[in-house]
Amino acid sequence: MMEPTSTRRVASHWRWISGVVALGLAAGLGLLVMLRESPFDLDADWMTDVLAERGPVLEVLAMLMDRIGGGPIGVVVVPLGLVALLLIARRPWGALFSIIAAALSAAIVQLLKGTFARARPEEILVTADFGSFPSGHVANAATLATTIVLIFGLSRSRAWVWMLGAGWIVAMALSRTYLGAHWVTDTIGGALIGIAVAVIVWAPFVTRLEREPRPSKNAPTPTGAAATPLTPAEGAPTLGAAAGSRLRAPAESLSPHWRDRCPSG
Repeated sequence: MMEPTSTRRVASHWRWISGVVALGLAAGLGLLVMLRESPFDLDADWMTDVLAERGPVLEVLAMLMDRIGGGPIGVVVVPLGLVALLLIARRPWGALFSIIAAALSAAIVQLLKGTFARARPEEILVTADFGSFPSGHVANAATLATTIVLIFGLSRSRAWVWMLGAGWIVAMALSRTYLGAHWVTDTIGGALIGIAVAVIVWAPFVTRLEREPRPSKNAPTPTGAAATPLTPAEGAPTLGAAAGSRLRAPAESLSPHWRDRCPSG
């Protein structure tokens, strides 16, 4: 049977291992993309289906996702907004973890874009930078979602945080292929990178994140007199003092009949 310390060490190593494995899968997919001159069959078939479903309503939604997930909003405003919220919630280690993960994810995406130099689809509807693999929008979405899950969603009662995070990643991936900005394998690579970077950065922060304040709804903070109880030195009555005062009641407080019967002195 493994000791508790050994179990914790294995769990800590698995955090690093899982992140590195996901990052390795993304790099391996990028290498295949670079060695293959034409899109994969999956990419071509998916793009054909997307072109058949294009319409004004979905295009507006996809354009909105494009603005939120990338550019100044996705790369600067959203990450700094999360940092501000975490600081307000008195989670400074969470804020530091989130900003490091966001910055590192964006840097790795740009490095891989230049390394693999994959051409974007010809049916693109938006202006985009060079390099189709991996998707920066999806990587940003995956990093953000994974960071929030690792800070707030690590309990069974908060499974909805996982669901929202997964939904956000999928929605961003669909919007990128809908706009023709990426092949579907680009979005898969972006999701792997975003999740991997968040997990790798999270590993050394686990202990500190667990120690940050987490107010309980069932334990309200006492206020007023309940928050500052009196001590005997400050005038609070004690059991001994109360009993003594009853035993030392003055004779004048007794009725005349019993006062005459009590011996003086």
